[in-house]
Amino acid sequence: MQFANQTSGNDFTILGLLNSAEANIPLFVVFLFIFLMTITGNVTILTVVASDQSLRTPMYFFLSNLSFLEIWYTMTIVPKLLANLLMKSNNISFSGCMTQLFFFVTFGATECYLLLVMAYDRYLAICKPLYYSSLMDTSTCLQLVVGSWVIGILTGLIPALFISHLDFCDSRHVNHFFCDIPPLLELSCGDIYLAEISIFILSLTVLFSCLLLTLVSYFFIVVSILHIKSNSSRSRTFSTCGAHLIVVLIYYGTMIFMYVRPHSSYSSDMKKFISVFYTVVTPGLNPIIYSLRNKEVKMSVKKISAIQKDLPVK
Repeated sequence: MQFANQTSGNDFTILGLLNSAEANIPLFVVFLFIFLMTITGNVTILTVVASDQSLRTPMYFFLSNLSFLEIWYTMTIVPKLLANLLMKSNNISFSGCMTQLFFFVTFGATECYLLLVMAYDRYLAICKPLYYSSLMDTSTCLQLVVGSWVIGILTGLIPALFISHLDFCDSRHVNHFFCDIPPLLELSCGDIYLAEISIFILSLTVLFSCLLLTLVSYFFIVVSILHIKSNSSRSRTFSTCGAHLIVVLIYYGTMIFMYVRPHSSYSSDMKKFISVFYTVVTPGLNPIIYSLRNKEVKMSVKKISAIQKDLPVK
């Protein structure tokens, strides 16, 4: 993918999270730990789902796609962040910056679509159990996942193309820890109205439409759960749905804070702090909330471990 800009031969400088160099090492240790846990958790989910025939269901198919996405979403941001915390030179080329922006928006938008698909899948499973197997067959699952990725890529192209054609001023210091939309718009010395309003409308449409439909699905799920007679089953299902909703609200809340509001509303430090949630924290929470708390996944992990050790499964 090529980007055209008269300043494409010049590097940007990523200023990072904090101005204090003393905090770099502690931050590096914390983010490295989260990064390793995120990669390990998501790779574990992919391995378990691929290894256990009993998990070849639509729900785990979507979960494995989410884990695959989270690995690449994390790889887009965190390795460069870790390198910048250790290195004195935090430069990134224009093409590298635009590429990072494209993949960040693509993976972020695709996650919105996948979370919506997963909510719809749970809605059908809980609210329409008699029709679930016919409605959510293999062909439908593939179409939903492929559609999520294709629309996600198209969503990522729009801001990347708009920003790559902006004229940038002499100062190329990106006041952030990665190439994000707001700090890049702030660096432009040309007319950014068309780019800003287009990206705002895109963000508003994607985030609010996906969030609204996801919440509607969970609303009907909760209504169905309330009709469950068994207190233990109802409590267990509520616990799982509640955890899912927490992840959804954290992700959407922080994304809406960053992209669906006037860019000058909050300080740059606050923007960076909020960005940490959806770029670093949430990808690490997803495998824990969506899969590793699941009894079926835990049982599969024990089964695989027992087979590798040649022990009976308990």
